[in-house]
Amino acid sequence: MNRVDCLKPSALVAILLLAGCAAAPSSNVGNVATEGRKDVADLYVVDCLLPGQVRQLGGRTFLSPRRPTKTTAEDCRVRGGEYVAYDRADLKSALKVWMAAAESGDAEAQNTVGEIFERGLGGEPNYEAAVIWYQKAADQGNARAQLNLGTLYESGKGVEKDRLQALNLYRQSWGLQDDDVIYRSVADKEIEALRRELDSEINQKNRQLELLQKQIDLLERDVAAGNAANTELQELLEWQQSIELERVSAVERRSRLRTPSTQALPEQEFVASTQLQLRDRNFGRYYALIIGNQNYERMENLATPLSDAERIANLLSDKYGFTVQLVRDANDVTVLEAINNLNAIVGPNDNLLIYYAGHGSRIGAGDTETGYWLPVNADRPPVDTYWVPTEQITSHMGNFQAKRVLVLADSCYSGILTGDDPGMRMILSGDERVISSDGFVKRRFDKRARLMVSSGGDRPVLDTGGSGNSVFARAFIDELESNTGLLTTPALFLKLRDRVVAAAASEDFAQEPEIKALRRAGHEVGDFFFVPKSLILAEAQSSGDQ
Repeated sequence: MNRVDCLKPSALVAILLLAGCAAAPSSNVGNVATEGRKDVADLYVVDCLLPGQVRQLGGRTFLSPRRPTKTTAEDCRVRGGEYVAYDRADLKSALKVWMAAAESGDAEAQNTVGEIFERGLGGEPNYEAAVIWYQKAADQGNARAQLNLGTLYESGKGVEKDRLQALNLYRQSWGLQDDDVIYRSVADKEIEALRRELDSEINQKNRQLELLQKQIDLLERDVAAGNAANTELQELLEWQQSIELERVSAVERRSRLRTPSTQALPEQEFVASTQLQLRDRNFGRYYALIIGNQNYERMENLATPLSDAERIANLLSDKYGFTVQLVRDANDVTVLEAINNLNAIVGPNDNLLIYYAGHGSRIGAGDTETGYWLPVNADRPPVDTYWVPTEQITSHMGNFQAKRVLVLADSCYSGILTGDDPGMRMILSGDERVISSDGFVKRRFDKRARLMVSSGGDRPVLDTGGSGNSVFARAFIDELESNTGLLTTPALFLKLRDRVVAAAASEDFAQEPEIKALRRAGHEVGDFFFVPKSLILAEAQSSGDQ
């Protein structure tokens, strides 16, 4: 198992990095108390098989089948459920919980089985099996399965790579018609890019075939003259046939591409979301959990997480009406407990934002890597006893009833919290006006959202550079402070990215934020919306005047 620390560009900037990097242990912070501490394993989300229910039908009593669910180990135990206490990353034990419901036709269980096969759970992923189960759920209209299946088509895992089929599946998961303007704005760019790629591939194959034919003509003369072996000629002919099949396939794929629309998108589709009639929609309550880890027991301290957390907590509360819980210098139990306790607070129409600033690290094993948030009681690598796996953060996101969840992670390797998200990449590749439009809000309003914005992807990030804050926190604060209308997360991200890239460059440092969906946490292509209190008050006053 290879353990990877953050790379330090130079000794001069090393102290500026939020990273799980080696350094001398800090001696000015007291030990975190461990006596009577809660077992952190109880706060981990597990695949739980609950006992059946005793039901009465007429004069007959019967026991219903056992029910699969994802919940904490403690909750599963209290409810009399069964889970694997050890070796939780085991494919068979996870499938045992979900397979019966999947085979009975439950679309959510089918999607979960697909996710289990895609992840591999300690072994090699089985993408072919994942495709089968995603397809079963997608055929029933399950938006999460359509999104998951689309990512496999785009990456060519378990199926032949087909970006058009991927885009069509994303469209279905978004709930869009094939003539929808959002789909058109993205599809037209994607189709044009595919056309250029296929034209290049076809031209390359034509050149290869032309050169091969010349070699074959020469070799045929040599064979006829007895100067060359016939086996060499056969090898060239087989190679020629293989390339010709590839060329024909590329030509066929190109012929299936529709012609991009030349009709301009209607201007009403770009009406700013600030003009959205808020009284027509209930955005629900807003909650935020802000975690700032700055003073570490056995690692180097950081400079800005506490000031970042406090500034952001006040801003969200004062300007946007969030109910905020601020956690300072949290150990591993405190982090997971604060997240788990949100289950009893947020409801099905609520919004939850989680902001983490602190050290991060990762562990690589083979082709897979696991990311971690490092609590203040974390040991230095390679001792990961108290590290908090970001996979557990994702699992908790999937358990929340909240309609919309947004995680902002300002730490090293925060991008490992989730895998690649081509669907979000396609949204951002369309017309930028769309993601700030009233139409965009309407189309995504009723969908569940599980989104993450990381401060620098899977790389080290700056701890300072933002006038008392990190460059990422400063960009986030400035954008929210200056915002006067309804702000979508993709629109916010584009502004954050440009600010962070520019600010980091001024420090001679490369840092670029990323936005992704937490696919395995129940994302259904929804969005997280920032709505200033002043906008709501103005809307209420306007409604009252009428």
